Amino acid sequence: MLQPYIPILLLLVFVVANAALIIGASTLLSAYRPTAVKRAAYESGMPVIGDARERFSVKFYLVAMLFIVFDIETVYMIPWAVAFQQMKELGGVLLLEMLTFVVVLGVGYVYIWKRGALQWD
Repeated sequence: MLQPYIPILLLLVFVVANAALIIGASTLLSAYRPTAVKRAAYESGMPVIGDARERFSVKFYLVAMLFIVFDIETVYMIPWAVAFQQMKELGGVLLLEMLTFVVVLGVGYVYIWKRGALQWD
C-alpha cells in the first residue's frame, strides 16, 4: 500500500542528507578570516554614501506597490487573451469581464494620479 511512496521518501531523505552534508562541509572546510575589507559594505563597486539604515520616503514604497499592481495586470491579460481566442462562444462574457477589470484599474490609476502619488519631488 505504501510501496509507491518509497521513491519519494528516498528522494526526500537524499535531499535532506545532501543539504546537511553540503552545509556541514562548507562550515568545516571554509577558511573564513575576517578582515576590515571583507566586513565593509559593498554597493556595486561604488563607495558607500551614508548609512545603510537610512529612512526611505513612503512614496518609494507606494510607487513600488503601484508597479506590482500594474505588472499583475499585464500578467492577467496574457492568459485572458489566449482564453478569449480559444472560447468563441463565451467571447461576450470574457470581453465584459476584461472591460470591467480595465475600468477598475483605470479608476485606481486616476485616483492615484489625482492624489499625487506619481509626483516625484
